[in-house]
Amino acid sequence: MFEALQKMDGARLNFSDGGLLVLNIAIAVIMFGVALEIKVSHFKELFKKPKPVIVGFLSQFLVLPLLTFLLVMAFWKNLTAGVAMGMILVAACPGGNVSNFLSTHAKGNAALSVSLTAIATMVAVVLTPFNFYFYGKLYKAFGPWVENALLRELTINPIEMLKTVVILLGIPIVLGLTVNHKFPKLTEKIKKPIKIFSLLFFIGLVIIMIANNYNHFVKYIYWIFVIVFIHNALAISSGYGFAKLFRLNTTNSRTIAIETGIQNSGLGLVLLFNPNIFPQDLALGGMMIVTAWWGIWHIISGLTISTIWRKKTV
Repeated sequence: MFEALQKMDGARLNFSDGGLLVLNIAIAVIMFGVALEIKVSHFKELFKKPKPVIVGFLSQFLVLPLLTFLLVMAFWKNLTAGVAMGMILVAACPGGNVSNFLSTHAKGNAALSVSLTAIATMVAVVLTPFNFYFYGKLYKAFGPWVENALLRELTINPIEMLKTVVILLGIPIVLGLTVNHKFPKLTEKIKKPIKIFSLLFFIGLVIIMIANNYNHFVKYIYWIFVIVFIHNALAISSGYGFAKLFRLNTTNSRTIAIETGIQNSGLGLVLLFNPNIFPQDLALGGMMIVTAWWGIWHIISGLTISTIWRKKTV
């Protein structure tokens, strides 16, 4: 397994500048769509009883990155530096907007889901760069592959990463909130089509990316499937368990589990393809393939678990 992943780390994915521009636009549209869902009424009740929001926030930005770091350290003999850093990057990203649909489908708390997505997206401007930088440094300091070229050269510029996240998340969110507030009737008409379009658009982009790098994915999909399956299962189960630890009801626990298990891997890909953050002469194949497969798998796993929960009485 390790030898196969080593070869994957050295793979160079085929993704043009034009494709990256389209991916950037897709992420911005998705975040704009998220903002269209945000209303003051969603927050009023949660402000009165903020416990579920606090638990959900901690689950996503504290528990998941920490557990991911412990996971890559526990299985260091089977994971290369590239794969480990890809897992850390995914865990550092905010939740994906598809979580709102999945939470509703699972008979979860829709208002809590929208609120957590909104809060996660806003604070990700700071916490995504911080978590990736923090756990990346810890892995470099205490991990077994400290002599790996990727870790020696991978000096992340947190300011550049922060700037990218502000452009991709901050600006679309502000625009979406403004449109929602100023033009509520227009918002009601466009928010559902934008959500559907942005989701399908992103899935299509990831599929095209996989197709353009078909040989790489065919070679490594078995191992990547196993790694992402375990990581995603950890995310969903830790979210549910953490919520239950604080005695939240089943409805809120399901919501937090989905919010923790659905990550904005598209943002991770955009960051990886930014040469000002990750020099493209580095062997980033492992990080890219892990992040790209997450973009497909978390939708499959999310739909599966939400459908199972939907059939169960809350």
